[in-house]
Amino acid sequence: MNRVGFFRATGAIAAKDLRLEWRTLETLSTSVVFSLIVLLIATGAIVWMSELLVGTLEHVVVEVGISEFFLGIILIPLIGNVAEHLVAVQVAAKNKMELSLAISVGSSLQIALLVAPLLVFISLLMGNPLTLVFNQFELIALMAAVLIAGLVSLDGESNWLEGAMLLTIFIILALGFFWLPV
Repeated sequence: MNRVGFFRATGAIAAKDLRLEWRTLETLSTSVVFSLIVLLIATGAIVWMSELLVGTLEHVVVEVGISEFFLGIILIPLIGNVAEHLVAVQVAAKNKMELSLAISVGSSLQIALLVAPLLVFISLLMGNPLTLVFNQFELIALMAAVLIAGLVSLDGESNWLEGAMLLTIFIILALGFFWLPV
């Protein structure tokens, strides 16, 4: 077993009150190779479950009559990110609003700035080009979401009325995508 030393900060935030204690910590017996294998297995399981989800979408659209827009823009992100939403709400309940906002907005930024462009390039390599062509309602919803999220977070404060307005706007957009003609 390897022993790794580390400093643990105790005391107040001010530098004069900061005391550093030398502690020893035994490293876990898992190796980097084992961790990478577990990560690859988990990634493979997620890919497999995603393929199952996508395979069942066509049946849901046909049998239930839900539009693909509603399913892809409202239901799948809502269900797929439920753990992230719960963590953001729990952190906000502990009055750590900056962390809650970072969790909420950070995920959307990762999708918009990394995943979507990456998918466009990957689709070109696979011979099935994915174009980011949006209809008018999608563009209005996107611009409204960006504008409203910016205005709500601009002052650095939040209250129940802003939360209620955000939920109302989400419900309005969800109903709009639900009744959007295919």
